[in-house]
Amino acid sequence: MLDDTPSGLSVGRRCAGQAVAVADPVRVRRLSDQEGQQLLRITRRGTGSPIRLRRAMVVLASAGGNTVPAIARLVQADEDTIRQVIHRFNEMGMASLDPQWAGGRPRQISSDEEQLIVETANTRPEKLGRPFTRWSIRKLADHLRLHATRRIRIGRERLRQILHRHQITFQRTKTWKESTDPDRDAKLARIEYVSSQFPQRVFAFDEFGPLVIRPQAGAGWAPAGHPHRLPANYHKLHGVRQFHGCYSVGDDQLWGVVRRRKSAANTLTALKSIRAARPDGAPIYVILDNLSAHKGSKIRRWAARNKVELCFTPTYASWANPIEAQFGPLRTFVIAGSNHPNHPAMTRRLQAYLRWRNANARHPDVLAAQRRERARIRSERQRRWGQPATRAA
Repeated sequence: MLDDTPSGLSVGRRCAGQAVAVADPVRVRRLSDQEGQQLLRITRRGTGSPIRLRRAMVVLASAGGNTVPAIARLVQADEDTIRQVIHRFNEMGMASLDPQWAGGRPRQISSDEEQLIVETANTRPEKLGRPFTRWSIRKLADHLRLHATRRIRIGRERLRQILHRHQITFQRTKTWKESTDPDRDAKLARIEYVSSQFPQRVFAFDEFGPLVIRPQAGAGWAPAGHPHRLPANYHKLHGVRQFHGCYSVGDDQLWGVVRRRKSAANTLTALKSIRAARPDGAPIYVILDNLSAHKGSKIRRWAARNKVELCFTPTYASWANPIEAQFGPLRTFVIAGSNHPNHPAMTRRLQAYLRWRNANARHPDVLAAQRRERARIRSERQRRWGQPATRAA
């Protein structure tokens, strides 16, 4: 007679003419040699995670033929827990021994809410209608709970952890000059255009100062623990001067003179020296700061007669002037670490450095490569911000 009981079930006893099905005992699958040796090593050493040790003991005991109740008594655990460990080992293998910690209650703040918390922390409270200039942890938590567009209940410690994970720290406010020039973009575009299209006819002008006569702190090579020293005399007894510098972008040449003050007359003299550097009569372009001493009516009339286009930088944007970077070495190698006795001596040192610098100017091919690299960086930045890569004259 054929047995028609379901697969995996056996007849335990008959009651009232019916067969009662009993499930097969839970047992771990057959172990491989490597798994058996590793389990034996874990149980013998008895070190490491106690959870991993107990799970290894359960699997090893089941592989040895012990029943679930016997294993439960061995490790002092519930029978359902023993069955769960055995089933997980049959599915995952040795990876099931490692504890999968999931401490705490289920997550209550979603990723969208976390992003809103970060955006709110980065926004000034005044813009959100709150009557203070900065957030504290308590004020931010209260705002998120009561006044945010999407209310979020969050504790102060949890809020502090989220800000820390997103690298938002409590810092002092910095100040900077932001250009208020309405023609800022147009002026910067013109400077970029002439610098990239006509580099051999582009010049820059600016004043470097104030230059004072007193010991100047600096840096240099010296024996360890024995730095060079200067007298601590900080009295300004000789007045101040201004270095009026001119720079040829195409030739990488820098020259200038020291004047007592800034003035339109001194600016015009410097512009005439620039025009003399290109005596062929072709148009030239001079980049200079947007100062009143640089754009008087006399200067504009002279520039129009002599084919000189004045390309002014935007207000509070002197960084757009190419000569600004050239003043750095002057400060480093002539002013810093000096103790000039008077202004004529300082002027002689400045002129000597300019002669050395121009005699050791960079090769034109290097300058061309640097201009191409700057143009590439500008085009990448413009594409990143959705601006056109080229501009018209």
